[in-house]
Parts: sequence; C-alpha cells; structure tokens
Amino acid sequence: MKFDSGSEVGPVDDRASGRRERGKAEKHARIAQAARELFAEQGYEAVTTQQVADRADIAIGTLFRYASTKAELLLMVRNEEFAAAVAEGEAESVDVDDPVQRVLALIAPVIRSGRPSDENLVAYQRELLFGPADAPYRGAGLAIVARLEELIAGVLAGDGPVDEDATAAARAVFAVLHMEIAAPVVRPRTAGVASDALRRQIELVVAGHRARRGNR
Repeated sequence: MKFDSGSEVGPVDDRASGRRERGKAEKHARIAQAARELFAEQGYEAVTTQQVADRADIAIGTLFRYASTKAELLLMVRNEEFAAAVAEGEAESVDVDDPVQRVLALIAPVIRSGRPSDENLVAYQRELLFGPADAPYRGAGLAIVARLEELIAGVLAGDGPVDEDATAAARAVFAVLHMEIAAPVVRPRTAGVASDALRRQIELVVAGHRARRGNR
C-alpha cells in the first residue's frame, strides 16, 4: 500500500481505529453495567451520574460523552432489556392461537422485565413517552415500541393485512400496557403477572377490532 499524502489507509491506521472502537465499546459496556447495578440497588431517583461514573471507573466527562443525562442512562439500560423482552414475547406467542392469549403472551415478558424494580420501569416509561425529542436513546426506545405495536397489530389482523384499524388497536393495547406498568404507583398488585383489568381491556380491544372488521 501507498502511504503518501494521497494514500490509502494502511494497516497501522486500521489497527488504531479498531482499538478505539473496542475501547468505546468496553466503556459503553462498563457504563451500562454500572448504571444497571445502581438502579437495581437504589432505584432510579436515588442514583446520581457521579455514582455511575465512579462505579464504571471513568471520569464524569467521559460518562457524558456516552449519556448526557441520568435519564439517558436509564434509557440506555432499559432499551436493551425492553428489546430482549419484546423478542422473548414474540417467540413465546408464536404457537398461541387465541388472539387475546397471544397478545398477552407478547406483552408478558415486558411486564415481567420490571420486577422487582417497578420504580425503574415507571421512570423508563415516563422518559420514553415524554422525554426530550432529540434524546438519542429515546429514539431507539420508541423504535422498540413501534416493533411491539407492529407485532400486536399482526396478531389482530390475523390472516388479513395490517391496516389502519389493526395499527390503531395495537396502539390502544400499548396504552393500556403503559397504565398497567404505572399501576404499582397507584395500587398494589401481584408482581410479574398481568392484572385482571389488563386482561379485560385487551379482550375489549380485540372484540372491538373484530366487530369493526366484521361490519365492513
């Protein structure tokens, strides 16, 4: 290879770039792990960004290059868990025929994923739905929401196309799921399982969508 002013990038440059990327990935993993541990131990509200930086053994300025706020740290951590829960629900629901039970199977891992840290999941939902529009991890989280709604809409559509009604009904399911997640703030319920109220609401959404489709 050439190494003059108009040269191609050489192997030394490639190795240096690879080391930088590995270093960034290693720091990202340390930050995420530190934030995950601290949120689990103390709850979201009690944790400070300085504590996360100390646990990850990095400077606070370095932390802010990866996540500019505590809310972004929470989104970073919970997005990974949310995506895993959606993938788990998709796998668990494949062989379920009844649409109500299939939707419940889709969302069950999302409900379970917040236990026993309800405070953290509620905070995550708040930042996901109402956080700053330009927050990068919020955008990634909303993409996961869109994927979950897409899966629910597919269940509701059955063998037919996913139309506007199926999409709207799927959004209604996510809305009641959001309220289910927030429920521990208002009233206690059995950890890790869908409440009777959530089941009934999903039954109504499915029945309403079926009725509308049947009347066309």
